[in-house]
Amino acid sequence: MNWIYDVGYSKVFDYKITQEMITKFADVTGDYNPIHVDEEYAKKTKFGKCIAHGMLMGGFFSRCLVETFGGNGIYLGQDMKFTNPVFVGDEIEISMTLVALRKEKGIGTVETIAKRKSNGDICVKGQAVIMMTAPKA
Repeated sequence: MNWIYDVGYSKVFDYKITQEMITKFADVTGDYNPIHVDEEYAKKTKFGKCIAHGMLMGGFFSRCLVETFGGNGIYLGQDMKFTNPVFVGDEIEISMTLVALRKEKGIGTVETIAKRKSNGDICVKGQAVIMMTAPKA
């Protein structure tokens, strides 16, 4: 196959986290953990305020993979390590970097990172494995 992507290919996306995103995520998933949705509860935690669902960042990874490597691929796996909280109002930079590609199988490994733009703190990092489809020539 003729690949337009190769190891090292990278793309960056920016998101501003809103309360509406967190509320909609809770509504869709049913994840109403008070650390995400109850300000009074969250004030008493070590974070001092509500934090976004970690899997919301996972959803952004999924979207960015589609927008980076095309909509015909298949997500085979994703690992994520949550290293810093994400708060309402945070501007988050999501970066996708192709770190391995088995061209004969069309299987790519992508480094996925979400970091806070204000100070560079990495909030979520991991790797995704995707089945890629080469574009038609």
